[in-house]
Amino acid sequence: MAANLSAAGASGAVEGAPEAAVRGHNLPALVFGVLLIVVIICGNLLVCLSVSTEKALKTTTNYFIVSLAVADLMLAVLVLPLFVYSEFQDGGVWTLSTTICDGLMTMDVMLCTASIFNLCAISIDRFIAVLIPLNYNRKHVDLRQTVLLSATWILALAVASPVMFGINNVPGRDPTECKLENDDYVLYSSVCSFFIPCPIMLLLYCGMFKPIQACRKLQEAAASLPPLASLPPPLPPIIERDLTDTPDEPSTFPSPDRPFPSSEYKDRPVTTVSFAEIKFNPDPRRRKTAKINSRERKAMKVLPVVVGAFLFCWTPFFVLHTMRARCQDCHVPAALMSVVTWLGYVNSALNPVIYTVFNTEFRNFFKKFLHRCCHKNAR
Repeated sequence: MAANLSAAGASGAVEGAPEAAVRGHNLPALVFGVLLIVVIICGNLLVCLSVSTEKALKTTTNYFIVSLAVADLMLAVLVLPLFVYSEFQDGGVWTLSTTICDGLMTMDVMLCTASIFNLCAISIDRFIAVLIPLNYNRKHVDLRQTVLLSATWILALAVASPVMFGINNVPGRDPTECKLENDDYVLYSSVCSFFIPCPIMLLLYCGMFKPIQACRKLQEAAASLPPLASLPPPLPPIIERDLTDTPDEPSTFPSPDRPFPSSEYKDRPVTTVSFAEIKFNPDPRRRKTAKINSRERKAMKVLPVVVGAFLFCWTPFFVLHTMRARCQDCHVPAALMSVVTWLGYVNSALNPVIYTVFNTEFRNFFKKFLHRCCHKNAR
């Protein structure tokens, strides 16, 4: 969320665009910005492509991750080029129209808000999956998940909409600066986009770790129980024939209306079944629970890292952004504000890297895709 694409850059205040042209351009910002845009687009496109083509990755959790990747992609396409262009101008002077600036601010606020709302929606979805795994739909997006996905984008648009409706058009606006002009709106957007969803997200993850720890304690307690071999032998089970397995097979058991055909069976050997040959399958509900819990533990390894990276990248920006808007006497150096803004945008490039490092299925797809591309280029 660009705080201030203004003439007050690291080299000091700039009076206007002509002087900026005389003093030169910020070439390192241009090079870094172009590389960042390429990395964000390529990495997040791979995330979207992997989920759309790989069957093992078509899970509801990954659909939320795709929504997050779409927000990062849109940020790289719609926001970063103009931000890099402004940073390339010496001192960050804004040389385009105020209408374009307002469009940039709207998309910036909406997409950064959509990113954190998607992370919040993922934490809610994970909490439900850990709390009630048997009722959780992993393969298909149900009504609850559709509402969550839709709400992330609708609420993000609602937070950004005041800029569209002219809240930036204040008297005496400097056309060489592109920023959020209304300090009250800065506080409102920061609270809605960051300071409310982040604690919710952290509380949900703490709640998830507690059920997982409780499950581990129960498993340890179950492991300490005496083995089944030391228990008294059970009574011989009654082995019943499951008539639903072979419905078309004629019944060989006598019925009340039909005498037992003793002559048919008197010379046949009697089939015996030893208890060693009988294998009792565990309860399928328990097998399903264990399988889902294993998947949730795998997901829990990567998602906290994604959230941690987001907090690391965006917390400095939102703290300084809010402090500068509410404390008129506080001086925040323009160079520092530029650094924390760049750090926030770097987060959009980190998520695909985190997936490849911590998620085996994503990592395998990325390796296959890159190997396939290298093999084609070698031809």
